[in-house]
Amino acid sequence: MRLLVDFKEKIVENVSKVIIGKEKEIELIIVSFLSGGHVLLEDIPGMGKTMMIKAFAKTLNLPFKRIQFTPDLLPSDITGINFYNQKTADFQFREGPLFSNIILTDEINRATPRTQSSLLEAMEEKQVTADGKTRKLHSPFMVLATQNPVESYGTFPLPEAQLDRFFMRIKLGYPTKEQEKTIIKRNITNPLDIIEPIADGEELDNVLENISNISIKDEVMDYLVNIVGETRNKTNIELGVSPRGSIALFKASRVYAGINGRDYIIPEDIKAMAPYVLNHRIIARGVNRIEDSIELIEGIVNSVEVPLESI
Repeated sequence: MRLLVDFKEKIVENVSKVIIGKEKEIELIIVSFLSGGHVLLEDIPGMGKTMMIKAFAKTLNLPFKRIQFTPDLLPSDITGINFYNQKTADFQFREGPLFSNIILTDEINRATPRTQSSLLEAMEEKQVTADGKTRKLHSPFMVLATQNPVESYGTFPLPEAQLDRFFMRIKLGYPTKEQEKTIIKRNITNPLDIIEPIADGEELDNVLENISNISIKDEVMDYLVNIVGETRNKTNIELGVSPRGSIALFKASRVYAGINGRDYIIPEDIKAMAPYVLNHRIIARGVNRIEDSIELIEGIVNSVEVPLESI
C-alpha cells in the first residue's frame, strides 16, 4: 500500500502550493477520483474552489476542460453536436467539452434543469448519447462542480437525482489568519505557475490496480450498512440514503484505507468518509446547509455501535 500513500502525499503537497491549509479537502478529492466518483464543491464565491480544481488537474497531468454554466447553456453545448460538413458532404460529430478527463462545471446551479440533466448519463455511465448514438467518454473521467449556496437569484437548485450522482459534497470554509496572509502573498502572481505535473498514466494505473486488493470483514461491512440503515429510520429524515450511497461509502472507505497504508478497511475509515459521502443523499426537516447535513450524519455515525473485533 506504500504506492497509494506516496501518491496521496505528493498530490496533496503539490496542490497545497496553490491552495493553502486545505489538505483534508484535497485528500477527499483524491479519494473521490480514485473511487471513480464526482465532487460537488459548495461554498461562497472567492474560497478557491475553481483554483483547487485547476491545480488538481494540472498536478495529475490529465486533459482538463472548464464549462461555465449559464441559463442559456444548452445540453448540446456540453455533450457535442452533429453538424453537416460541406467538404465531406456528410454529418460529423463535434465533441463537446465533456470529452476530456477532468471536467470543471463552474456554478452548476446557474444552468437550467434541462442542461443539468444532460450530465446524468455522463456522470453515471461515463458516456453521452447524441442523436441516438452513444459515445464513450475518456477514462479516467471526473466531474468537479461548484455552486454558491447563498445566492438564489438566477439559479436552479440541483434535484435529488442529480445530487445523488455526486460521490461527495465538500465545503472548503474560511482560512485561518496565517493561512490568509500566505494566500495573499502567493497570489501576487498566478499561483498555478508555481506547480508542475507530477503524475503519469502508468503510475495512476498501478494505484488503481492496488485499490482492488483492499478487503473488508463482514463485521465492518455490517457496520457500514447499519450506518446507512439509520438514515432511513430517523424520524427527522424524510429521505434516507439509497443503495448507491452505500456503494459510494464502501468505495470511499476502501480508497481511504489504501492511502493510509492499509489493505483492509476499519470502522475509522467509514467514520471519516461517511459525512462527506452521505451528507447530500438525505432530505431532513429543517436542514438546508451543508454544515448541518454533515453534523447530522456525524451524529448518526456516532450512534451506531462499532464492532469490537473489526480487525
